[in-house]
Amino acid sequence: MTTTQFTRETGARGQWVRQPNHFTDRVAADSAAQPGQGPDEHGRWPVEPGRYRLVVSLACPWAHRSVIVRRLLGLEDAISLAVVDPIRDERGWRFTLDEGGRDPVLGIEFLADAYRATDPDYEGRVTVPSVIDIVTGRVVTNDYPQISLDLSTEWRAHHAPGAPGLCPEPLRAEMDQVMGEIYADVNNGVYACGFAASQEAYEGAYRRLFDRLDALETRLADRRYLMGDAITEADVRLFTTLVRFDAVYHGHFKCNRNKLTELPVLWAYARDLYQTPGFGETVDFDQIKRHYYATHEKINPARIVPLGPDLSTWTTPHGRASL
Repeated sequence: MTTTQFTRETGARGQWVRQPNHFTDRVAADSAAQPGQGPDEHGRWPVEPGRYRLVVSLACPWAHRSVIVRRLLGLEDAISLAVVDPIRDERGWRFTLDEGGRDPVLGIEFLADAYRATDPDYEGRVTVPSVIDIVTGRVVTNDYPQISLDLSTEWRAHHAPGAPGLCPEPLRAEMDQVMGEIYADVNNGVYACGFAASQEAYEGAYRRLFDRLDALETRLADRRYLMGDAITEADVRLFTTLVRFDAVYHGHFKCNRNKLTELPVLWAYARDLYQTPGFGETVDFDQIKRHYYATHEKINPARIVPLGPDLSTWTTPHGRASL
C-alpha cells in the first residue's frame, strides 16, 4: 500500500488506521477462466504469462515486497513491471518516469485511470502495488499481502529453475504468526508512530515497535533467517521496513530509540539480505527519501530531503554466513 495516499483516519485515541484493500480478486492456478478472459465466478483470474502488469512505487515498502519476490522467483518475463514517480501530486500516482508521461504498456497517465476503469464509483485511495490486467485495463488486485504470496504459490509453473521456496508449507503456520506480529508492530508500526494524532497513540506504537525489534534481535541471534536457514516471505516483509529505517523512519516518523545500525543483530541481518541477489538491487534510496520527505507536508512542511545517512555501510561484511 502506498505510503503517501492516506487520510488522517484515526481511532478514538488518535491511532492511525490503514484503509482496507478494495480490489481483492486473485490470479490463481485453479481459475476456471480461459486464457484471455476475465475472472471466473469466484473472482479468480487465469495464470497467464504476459497478461498482467505489476504497478509499484520503489519508495513504498508494501510494493517493494512484490518487486523482491518477483525477482527472487524469476518472474520478470512472466509479469511486467511498471514504476510510478515517487512524488505524487493531487491527482495521485503518476507515470512521469516514462516517455510522454504514460505507461508504455497500459497507455495511461495515472494509476487512478485504471481504478476508474474498474470501478467508476471508487472514491478511496489509489494504492500500490496493484496488478492490472493488460487485456482489459482493469485492476485485478491491490491486496498487497496476497499479491506476493500468490507469486510464490500460484505462479509455480513459471518460476525460474532453482527458485527459492518462499512459502514452505511445513513452516506456514509459524511463518504466518511471525509475519502477523511483524506487520502489526513493525511494518505498520512505523506508520502508527509517524501518523499518530495523539501523544498516547504515538507512545503506544513506539513501545510496541521497539519491543518487537528487541524480540527479533533475540530470535535472529542464533539463526540466519527468521524461519531458520533459508529465506522466506517473512524475511522479505521485515527487510522492506528495515532498509528504510535509518533513512526515513528513525527521524521522519519519530522512531528514534535506536537506529538500525545500533541494533547489532538486526543490522547484520539486514546487510546479509541487502547483499543477497534480489534484494539490494531493488532498493532505490533516492526515491525512498524523496517520496517520504517531499510528500508528507504536514510532517515535513519545508520538504527538505536529508543528505544522510551514509549508505556505503550496507555493503560492509555482515558475518551471518556462519549461522
